[in-house]
Amino acid sequence: FFFIKSMMMLLNRSLSLSLRSVSTVQRYSALRFMTTDAEENGLNFALSDEQKELAEVCRKFAINEIVPVAAHHDQTGEYPWEIIKKAHEMGFMNGHIPEEYGGLQLGSVNCVTICENLAYGCSGISTALEGPSLAEAPVIVGASHEQKLSYLGRMTEEPLIAAYCVTEPGCGSDVAGIQTNAVKKGNEWVLNGNKAWITGAGHANWFFVLARTDKEAKPGKAFTGFIVDADSEGIILGKKEPNLGQRASDTRTVTFENVVVSDENRIAGVGEGFQLAMKAFDITRPEVAAAAVGVAQRAMEESLKYSMERKTFGTEILNHQAVAFMIADMKIGIEASRWLVLRSAWELDQGRRPTFFASMAKAFAADHTMKTTTDAVQVFGGNGYSSDYPVEKLMRDSKIFQIYEGTSQIQRVIISRAMAEMAKKGMF
Repeated sequence: FFFIKSMMMLLNRSLSLSLRSVSTVQRYSALRFMTTDAEENGLNFALSDEQKELAEVCRKFAINEIVPVAAHHDQTGEYPWEIIKKAHEMGFMNGHIPEEYGGLQLGSVNCVTICENLAYGCSGISTALEGPSLAEAPVIVGASHEQKLSYLGRMTEEPLIAAYCVTEPGCGSDVAGIQTNAVKKGNEWVLNGNKAWITGAGHANWFFVLARTDKEAKPGKAFTGFIVDADSEGIILGKKEPNLGQRASDTRTVTFENVVVSDENRIAGVGEGFQLAMKAFDITRPEVAAAAVGVAQRAMEESLKYSMERKTFGTEILNHQAVAFMIADMKIGIEASRWLVLRSAWELDQGRRPTFFASMAKAFAADHTMKTTTDAVQVFGGNGYSSDYPVEKLMRDSKIFQIYEGTSQIQRVIISRAMAEMAKKGMF
C-alpha cells in the first residue's frame, strides 16, 4: 500500500471522504457507486473518470505482469506468488475489507472492475488473487469485531491466502447435503469431515468452514460457520488437483480429523452458517461473473486481431460473414454480461441483496464466456487448437465459470424461484 504516492494528488478535491492510504487503488475507495445519482439525473451508464482510470491501471497490470507469465503457470501449475505479492502491494486484493480493519472498502462496482481486468490477463492467476475474498465474505458479513480485527486485518498487512471450505466430495450445489460435522465439547468444537475443490487450500493461512452442528435441523438451522487456522492439528491437505484449466489456482481436498476449534472462532450464532455462506455469494458472484467477462473480452480481442491478419480465399477472414458474425456475437454478449455484472454490483453498493441480479450475471457471463472462447478457437482454426496460440487456454479456463460458485443450472433455479415470488407479489 505504499506505491506511487504522487497519484493521490490527482484525486478530485471535492470528495469529502478522507483517503488515508497510499496504494494505487486506495483513492478509489470513496467511489462506492457508479458516478451518477439516479434520483438527481436519471439513468446513466457511465463510470466516473476515476473508475475508468482504475480499469486502465488494472488492465496495464494484467498486460505487463500477468500475461507474460500466464503460460508458464498454466504449464507448470506453479502458484503465482510473485504476482500475488505485486497485486497485494498495488491494492488489487481484499477490496471488500472495511477500512476499520486495514482494507480498502472499495465497494462492489470497483471490485468487479478490478476482477474483470485481472482475469483479462489470466483467470487462473486472478482466481488465486481474488479467491480469498470468498473466505473473507462470511467474516465481513457475520463475524465479531475481534474476529475481523484478527483475520481480516492480517490479510491487509501481508499477502496471505484464505480458503472457503463448503463443497464436499458428495455435495457441491446441494449444500444441504454437507456431512462435515462439529461437536461442542466445553468451550471448544471438534470438527470432522472432508472438503473438496477448495480454492487456495494448499497456501491458506486460515479457512472458513461450514459444518453441520445439528443433525436433525433443516438446512437453514443445521450448519454453523467457523474460522479455522490452517496450522491446526488434524488438518490434512490432499494433492493439488490436475485441472482442465485455471491451473495457476491451487485446488485441493481438505480433511478435518478431530480438529479442535475454540468457540471464539465460531462466526455468528450456532445454526446461522447456511445464511452466512449464501450471503457470501452475494458479494463474490458479481466478481466471478466479472472475471468471466474479462476472459471473454480477451478472447474477442484475440479473435478480432487474428481475423484481420489471417487470409483465406484472397482476403482477411474477417471479411467472411461466417467469421464476422461470430465476432459480432462475442461483442454483443460481452456488453450484455458486463452490464448484468455492474447492475448486480450496483445493487450491493446500494445496500440491497443482489442475489437475483448476481445469479443472472453469473449464469449469463459464464455461458457466454464458454461460447466466446469456443468460437475463438474456431476463428483460429487449426492454430486455435495449438497451445502456441492463446485461445485454447482461454477455452480451458472458461469451463469452470459454469461450475464453481454455483453452476449455471443452480443460478437458473435461484432466478426462477425469485421470479415466482415476484409474480406472487404482483411485481411483474
